[in-house]
Amino acid sequence: MPTILDVKDLRKAYADGFEALKGVNLQIREGEILALLGPNGAGKTTLISTACGITTATSGTVTVGGYDTIRDFRAARAMIGLVPQEINLEPFERVRNTVKFSRGLFGKPSNPALIEKILKQLSLWDKRDNQIRELSGGMKRRVLIAKALSHEPRVLFLDEPTAGVDVELRRDMWEIVAELKRDGVTIILTTHYIEEAEAIADRIGVIAQGEILLVEDKHKLMTRMGKKELEVQLTTRIDAIPASLQSDALRLTEDGTALVYTYDTRSERTGITKLLSDVAAAGLVLSDVVTRQSSLEDIFVDLVHEGDPA
Repeated sequence: MPTILDVKDLRKAYADGFEALKGVNLQIREGEILALLGPNGAGKTTLISTACGITTATSGTVTVGGYDTIRDFRAARAMIGLVPQEINLEPFERVRNTVKFSRGLFGKPSNPALIEKILKQLSLWDKRDNQIRELSGGMKRRVLIAKALSHEPRVLFLDEPTAGVDVELRRDMWEIVAELKRDGVTIILTTHYIEEAEAIADRIGVIAQGEILLVEDKHKLMTRMGKKELEVQLTTRIDAIPASLQSDALRLTEDGTALVYTYDTRSERTGITKLLSDVAAAGLVLSDVVTRQSSLEDIFVDLVHEGDPA
């Protein structure tokens, strides 16, 4: 897939010397969903604001569909839709008018059929004549997405779109994102919900302290960095791991009823056969064996800690 958003050596420093972005390089493919993960203060929102022309970079470039966001601001910005973290809507305006107005801001001609399609897609059609103040928080977030889509952007930034939204509505939002992708929209999503990235993203980017730590296919990342755990459940509680079983890869659960063995799925030998043999030789009796795969959250935490100089 061709690159639609190209970020090159992007830096943002403030007067007090703080560097929010430290030479970020990022290429987003047309039609993909990229989830950008990072702790608070990592630079996620600064990166989005700079790409959208809201914040001015200290140096570096951002191009959208080949348009430079500085030299060709209008053309570049017309390709971008932005759903910000904060809900900032005119409370007494009606839903349909709010979305129509956003389209007009980009100089687009009136298109009632398109507005109707977007509102129906986001389950807002029944609320089209409601004032914004009459909507729930989740519905207001849908209005933000409708506004961002009103001028038919090719790239959509979603900055924490499900923050403060209940689990059921969050899953509805995931379906909306998947449908937008099917319509050919490229989506960059920032989120604190690891399961959100795991559920809908094609690729995962991790940012910490203003630097991109990696960008990789979600499944390849989990295969490459994911570890498995084998939990050997015992029939009788023990107080400590027998000396014959001492290993950095083995730990005893707090209740003393199971041994947990961590192994790398990429290794030629996992060591599981020898472990089970040694457990039996130590006089321990197994009641069950359970395996668990590392989640994206485990991988994310490990990556961020590795990048933390503290």
